[in-house]
Amino acid sequence: MNAMKIASIITGVVLVSYAIFALLWLWGAAISWETFVKVTITAGVVVVAVLGLALLYREYIEEKDMKKDGFLD
Repeated sequence: MNAMKIASIITGVVLVSYAIFALLWLWGAAISWETFVKVTITAGVVVVAVLGLALLYREYIEEKDMKKDGFLD
C-alpha cells in the first residue's frame, strides 16, 4: 500500500476521533480543561508527524526511482 494512502487513513482516523472527542467534551465536559488541551496538542502532533514522515518517505522513494531511471546522478 502507498505510504501517502496509509498516512491519509491514519490522519483521517485521528482527526475524526478528535472531532468526536471534542464534541463530546463540549457538550459533556467529563474531563478537565488541562486534559482536553493535552489531547488536542497530542492529536496535532500525531497528525503533523504522520504526514511529515509520509512526505519524507515519498520524496525518498521518488528520488530513488528517478536515480534508477537515469534522471538524477
